[in-house]
Amino acid sequence: MRNIENSCTRQRVSVATFRRGSAFFAFLLLLLAVVMPTLSVSCSSPGNDCSRYVTLPEEGWRYCEPALFAPEHPDSVARGTLAVAVRHDNSYPYRALWLELTYKDGDRMRRDTVSLPLADNYGRWLGRGIGTSFQLSDTVNHSFVHVSGDTISLRHIMRTDTLKGLNSIGIFFMDASSN
Repeated sequence: MRNIENSCTRQRVSVATFRRGSAFFAFLLLLLAVVMPTLSVSCSSPGNDCSRYVTLPEEGWRYCEPALFAPEHPDSVARGTLAVAVRHDNSYPYRALWLELTYKDGDRMRRDTVSLPLADNYGRWLGRGIGTSFQLSDTVNHSFVHVSGDTISLRHIMRTDTLKGLNSIGIFFMDASSN
């Protein structure tokens, strides 16, 4: 009989403790909801980081229509890492995407060829995503210097005029001082 009473008593104590604990848990959540946004703003980068995406037409991305980006930075010149990203679906028919990146380098225009492998040898998509949508990015230049407002151009250089299965193309610029 004594064992039964002890087990019932323990259950009552644990329910009371749970009720006090849930009030403490609610207070802790409220405190975190107030403190975390403040911490995230105070620890953010100085503002030169940026990313831009261009949504591509559903009928396909035409060879003669480059995606244009003109990132703006708080400083007139920003130094950092440039990366290219692509979002695609299962209907993309190739393993890789070849791009031509054009940007101003000092007084001259510079063109770089970028290959983004999107699938492995067995046809499995390399990017991350949900369902049939995938995203993949790759670093193009670790010591990229960009003048605020200068245009960066991306166009596909695949052996087809209109490239289907791509949803959007984008660039990321990560400031060197925030890395």
